[in-house]
Amino acid sequence: MRLPDADPGSVARGWLEAADLPTGDPERLPVVVVEGGQPGPTAWVTGGVHGNEVTGIAAAQDVAEAFVDGPPVGEYHERRNATRVGVADPAAVRGRIVCVPVVNPAGLRRASRGSYYHDEDPNRAFPDPTEDAAVGSTVQERVAERLYDAFADADLLVDLHTAGAHSVPFVIRHRVLHGDLRTEREALELSATLDRLEDALGIPVVGHYPPSEYVERGLHRSMVGAAVNGAGVPAVTVELGGHGTVDPTARAAGVAEVFRALVAFDMLESVPGPVDRDAPSFEVPVDFRTRRYRGPRTSTAGIVRHRVAAGGVVEEGEVIADVRAPTGELLESVWADHDGYVLGHRIGAAVYENDAVASMAVRDDEPPVAERP
Repeated sequence: MRLPDADPGSVARGWLEAADLPTGDPERLPVVVVEGGQPGPTAWVTGGVHGNEVTGIAAAQDVAEAFVDGPPVGEYHERRNATRVGVADPAAVRGRIVCVPVVNPAGLRRASRGSYYHDEDPNRAFPDPTEDAAVGSTVQERVAERLYDAFADADLLVDLHTAGAHSVPFVIRHRVLHGDLRTEREALELSATLDRLEDALGIPVVGHYPPSEYVERGLHRSMVGAAVNGAGVPAVTVELGGHGTVDPTARAAGVAEVFRALVAFDMLESVPGPVDRDAPSFEVPVDFRTRRYRGPRTSTAGIVRHRVAAGGVVEEGEVIADVRAPTGELLESVWADHDGYVLGHRIGAAVYENDAVASMAVRDDEPPVAERP
């Protein structure tokens, strides 16, 4: 993949050719390069790896647009959380910013999580350098490998997503695994860089699943998982509300998080004033470190009704949701099995046996650095 050329202190738009389509056209990923006026690190900002997670797409677009000088377009620019044009000077950037707002155009076309190449999850297709390349790898894996090769020498990557229904914005911090690719000391050094990044961010940070579950779910082959545990690039996943439509508040939070990361890596002196003013405030509602957790789970099929809103704190044993029969009678009350808080609700009201009713941030007793299972 060849990035468009930009002169120092300027912005260039272009396309990354990712694959050939049966129609004879190339599958292209949009890219905007902000070339700083001074040498420095390279940061990648990506969105839309899942095609229905459009707030991440909008946030990545607006990070790039913040460096484009020009007049505001439309009445919405006078309103809070509206897109602002030209609030940052490319010449003030130390290094280079590469924005790829739509990593999965095939999913965007049909408003779905995955691509239609083979109905795969694009965020489980990135290379695992500890494994030999599969013979006859799929189109999605080849697209992901080409993108990985392009960002593998970056100094920072921020990948913008959305989460479940009613979800609050949060950042996912991936665990750093040591083993075949890096020593424990190298993993600790990379984790220390992630500490610095975490300290700079303005929305709650949640650790990823425990190491064994992390690998079992294939998250080491997600974009950020491959960046951190493959290429050794400091990277985070930013979840910006729910799926399907652009959430202006979450979008503003995502733009601010990217700029805070750029400041943390000494690529900018400060977050631009309009970006900082538009950013909503999200407080961490608990005083302990947390990790992702899918649950609690229902033992009964039925229709779920949530009792705790996203962002709400729960204690182990507290009722978090009820499951009712189609005729209305209560079948089961679902109890929280951990202390923590609700990140978001499952999408859809119908549940089957053993379905998770929520996504939660629960107490994390696992270290941020671990040996790869």
